[in-house]
Amino acid sequence: MINILVSNDDGVHAPGIIALTQALSEFAQVLTVAPDRNCSGASNSLTLTNPLRINNLDNGYISVNGTPTDCVHLAIRQLCQHEPDIVVSGINAGANMGDDTLYSGTVAAAMEGRFLGLPAIAISLVGKSLTHYDSAAIYAAKIVKGLLAHPVNSDQILNVNVPDLPVEQIKGIKVTRLGARHKAEGMVKTQDPAGRDIYWLGPVGSEQDAGEGTDFGAIAAGYVSITPLTVDLTAYNQLNGLAEWITKI
Repeated sequence: MINILVSNDDGVHAPGIIALTQALSEFAQVLTVAPDRNCSGASNSLTLTNPLRINNLDNGYISVNGTPTDCVHLAIRQLCQHEPDIVVSGINAGANMGDDTLYSGTVAAAMEGRFLGLPAIAISLVGKSLTHYDSAAIYAAKIVKGLLAHPVNSDQILNVNVPDLPVEQIKGIKVTRLGARHKAEGMVKTQDPAGRDIYWLGPVGSEQDAGEGTDFGAIAAGYVSITPLTVDLTAYNQLNGLAEWITKI
């Protein structure tokens, strides 16, 4: 029996994690461990100054008062009766493409699984209405089976984005690279009821690098995008050049 750990960053009650758990449970033993609230944008953060607590829900899921990374780490180290064969994070409510991947708690949960030695996938639903979680769940199941049969390198995860379309309207799957956005718009300054200044993050930047071969381009054309991501951030092409001038300081 395949053992799968499912987590997310939208919270344990999000429709995406329910759809994902149901789809994967058709062929695997699934443990779902997720934050007790929405933690979008949490990236790879860990809770270091407060204890983590769990809550066993009636549907068998486990909620944690921590981040997506906390959830995966805690699950693998303490909660799983058997080590998972794979970690699957999602289905995120919204895109995780281009620069967004650096901030994504969905991607971070998958990365934590990889840091602990397991294959991992992050999956997101891309669109405005976000109604076709079933489509993303169907593709998640296919890709999980494929990854288990054809593992990627030990320092890599798969980042999957699925267009918000009925499954019969999705044209297929494309392997892509990350695109890029223009700079995000500025902070929005408003006032609270007491007249004190408060600030909100502005809208994300528009697509800049979104052509053929990018995750943005695949989604726009109606395809599922799969981008292999490496968890090693080293810029190897800069090592020699940096070493040449750093010794002169």
